[in-house]
Amino acid sequence: MESMRIREFTRLLAHTQLLPALEGGEEVLVGGQAVIEGVMMRAPHSYCVVVRRPDGSLAEEQAPLRRPSEKHRIFRYPVFRGLGTLGQAMSLGIRSLRFSANVALEAEQGTAAGPKPAPVSGFMMALNVALSIGFFIFLYKFVPLLLTTQLSNVWAPLRHSIWFNLVDGLIRMAIFLAFLVAISRFREIHRVFEYHGAEHKVVFNYESGKPVEVAEARAFPTLHPRCGTSFLLVVMVISMALYALLPFEGFAARFASRIALLPLIAGVSFEVIRFAARRQGTLWASLVAPGLWLQRITTQPPSDEQLAVSIAALGGAMALEQRQGGEMVIA
Repeated sequence: MESMRIREFTRLLAHTQLLPALEGGEEVLVGGQAVIEGVMMRAPHSYCVVVRRPDGSLAEEQAPLRRPSEKHRIFRYPVFRGLGTLGQAMSLGIRSLRFSANVALEAEQGTAAGPKPAPVSGFMMALNVALSIGFFIFLYKFVPLLLTTQLSNVWAPLRHSIWFNLVDGLIRMAIFLAFLVAISRFREIHRVFEYHGAEHKVVFNYESGKPVEVAEARAFPTLHPRCGTSFLLVVMVISMALYALLPFEGFAARFASRIALLPLIAGVSFEVIRFAARRQGTLWASLVAPGLWLQRITTQPPSDEQLAVSIAALGGAMALEQRQGGEMVIA
């Protein structure tokens, strides 16, 4: 029993850390996210998460949504709209991940002897999120800054702000790439990346106007310009440019500023991704090209069963959208 809870907590911690890389879409379009053995899809005013159980049956959860800009006027403006959309996406992603974890836990309970453990609690999810945020700050803010500071003590050119932040950013990117490559070696994470690919294919299928079905979705690519993987890479590039403008030189001041500026960097990065995604085929699209290359790790070719799960999630979101009076329907 105890080992099952520890395993489930560890699984949640890994998936929570990957949430930003797996999240996709923006406020006015369909988008989604891979979860444990399933996919969450959302429309402007609804979402649906579908998870495949080990016996092949599907578990589903859906609910209506309100866009952040409809609840608070400030989220209609540039930068702020990114914060609102990303905040809602992360909240929805955590909710969907918790649902998928509970489905997985129920399946494990069915094969385990003894009393059934309780579902994943709100406290467990909150603890996972807190640890993930701490891990993110330590790995992508503290470690690169510490290494670059140490290098600057022995290599004089790094004492110049531009060179310092360039090296700091390159170290951050190297750590991110190494983390993705390492975690992709795990079978369960590889399956999540397959569901991530399924989500992208189905979104492309929907946006094409063709009938949304497995045979059609199979032909579309797994790389999507609005993917969270692309977003994270843009965040790192913009961070390098912004940090170079700061007047701070001490380690503590630099570290504090990196944490304080996270909301601004996220909001600006959202605008860059949004701008580039709407200008496919132009020079601006090259802004997200490195992120598309990186998606060769975070998205993998899905099976037809995984595509079917993604289609079911989109169908559930669209059906609820239509019941609420929305105009978006599956072609």
